[in-house]
Amino acid sequence: MKQLTLKDSFVVKGKGLHTGLDVEARFMPAPDNHGYAIQRVDLEDMPVIEAVAENIVTTNRGTVIAKGEVTVSTIEHAMAALYAAGVDNVLIQVNAPELPILDGSASVYADAIEKVGLEEQHADKEFLIIKHKIEVVDEETGAKIVVLPDDAFNVDVKINYNSPVLGNQYATLDNIADFKQEIAPSRTFVFVREIEGLLKANLIKGGDLDNAIVIYDTPLSQEHLDHIADMMNAPHKHVTEFGFINEKPLISDNEPARHKLLDIIGDIALIGKPMKGRVLATRPGHTINAKLAKLLRRDVKRMDVIAPIYNPTLAPVMDNNRIRELLPHRYPFLLVDKIIDMSESYIVGVKNVTTNEPFFQGHFPQEPVMPGVLLVEAMAQTGGMLVLGTVDDPERYSTYFMKIDNVKFRQKVVPGDTLLFHVSFLTELRRGCAMMKGRAFVGEKLVCECEFMAQIIKNK
Repeated sequence: MKQLTLKDSFVVKGKGLHTGLDVEARFMPAPDNHGYAIQRVDLEDMPVIEAVAENIVTTNRGTVIAKGEVTVSTIEHAMAALYAAGVDNVLIQVNAPELPILDGSASVYADAIEKVGLEEQHADKEFLIIKHKIEVVDEETGAKIVVLPDDAFNVDVKINYNSPVLGNQYATLDNIADFKQEIAPSRTFVFVREIEGLLKANLIKGGDLDNAIVIYDTPLSQEHLDHIADMMNAPHKHVTEFGFINEKPLISDNEPARHKLLDIIGDIALIGKPMKGRVLATRPGHTINAKLAKLLRRDVKRMDVIAPIYNPTLAPVMDNNRIRELLPHRYPFLLVDKIIDMSESYIVGVKNVTTNEPFFQGHFPQEPVMPGVLLVEAMAQTGGMLVLGTVDDPERYSTYFMKIDNVKFRQKVVPGDTLLFHVSFLTELRRGCAMMKGRAFVGEKLVCECEFMAQIIKNK
């Protein structure tokens, strides 16, 4: 899969939830490997803030990112819409310290993305693949998020506010393609009992019944309730009438839970890569979402050395017979058993190391260890098939080693190990020559790495 950006720019306008300012945000296409970034065009030097988890500075009533003293808040709805649409690279120019709250959901963003469409780029899309259970807990609030391995990205959310109006609710998203219809329209919500404190803290200057679900569930005096209704430009209700103050009905019985699911996606978008894994969240909020995103972000920043996924039950991209058609090597020097993954820029090969390997007779009889030079040779053979994939009729060509640099051996390889070779282009193929980076793994551990140059030559 290739990375995606917007096919064209679009603009959204509306009030800022916290500032009450009139906000304009322009979403623009961005180049390969750019990621999400937000530019404050209202400031003199127009600083750019990368929308990544390590830049989260606060999570009070929304996700706020910063670079130095410059901040942008309420970004989670836009991030969720971009992530769900599969957008990898975008630049957002905004003329205020926050994105507009709009109707309190992600629908406007999702609709605009669908309208302008997406454009495929040259770089491969890289996924963060969850390989083991990850758990984050907030002891104070009882919130917990568990992430489990899965073939796709999906989310389950449970909320409980111990409220006579908003009790236990559950929401799920099994297919990210359903986000626009099932999750994006879900609005943010607030309790009447919270409103005065938020107003005094200058956190909802732009808040009203058009951009939030307002829930009345705790008895107040009639005078107090009327005062809050006036602040929100809401109709007066009798103090005994618990429920939703908004005249617009809920889009679904579990709209609040769906919005919490939306927020999780928006915060997970800040890990910087699409993820394959199942998220199970109990009583989530931006604080614990950010904690998870920062934890996952550390894995993304180490992605350079994460081992490929290997499922031996799946059919290979190339079996040993096909490899023998492409490479001239034969026993005892053919060191790749099969190819399990391949794109225009990388290839993944497998070598099962057995005790019957001829080199173990002398290296070493009492402690068999696979020679390091053969690890490099195996990566070179794998890389040779990557280079052959760039030409028509690859059977008519051969590849030759020209140079090896920066070789590092990190762990010995012994009988019984299964080696995974990940080889990728460092440069484009020029005049038949290519620079490549090779890595060899056993399980999750990196055992060898090197850089090498190979040349492709047509056979006579």
